[in-house]
Amino acid sequence: MSEKHITVKEVTLNNNCPECYNNKGLILSFQQQFIETRFYKSITAKVNHKLACKVCNTTIYPVQWNEDIERVVAYQEKAFTPKNPSTYLKKISWVIIIIVLVLALSLTILVFYPK
Repeated sequence: MSEKHITVKEVTLNNNCPECYNNKGLILSFQQQFIETRFYKSITAKVNHKLACKVCNTTIYPVQWNEDIERVVAYQEKAFTPKNPSTYLKKISWVIIIIVLVLALSLTILVFYPK
């Protein structure tokens, strides 16, 4: 089972970076969890956000945020609409489901209509 995080939305912020004090490099990205197994693919409702500065190439953690950054991040979280959680069954899952249904149907026929 592999878990990935797909970037759904990236927002450029005009706030000053707490590390390099540049106001052009902050990017807030929202990522949604994507799970893929042998039998299905699934987009979950779990959403993470990450704040990074592209000028100094650092991740800005919530401990380093000032009040302005907190306000902007809170606003962007409210404005963000994630993708709907969904599950997609792969071919092998459908084959297994059909085989089980055929076996159940044939067993039912043999039990109720013996020759």
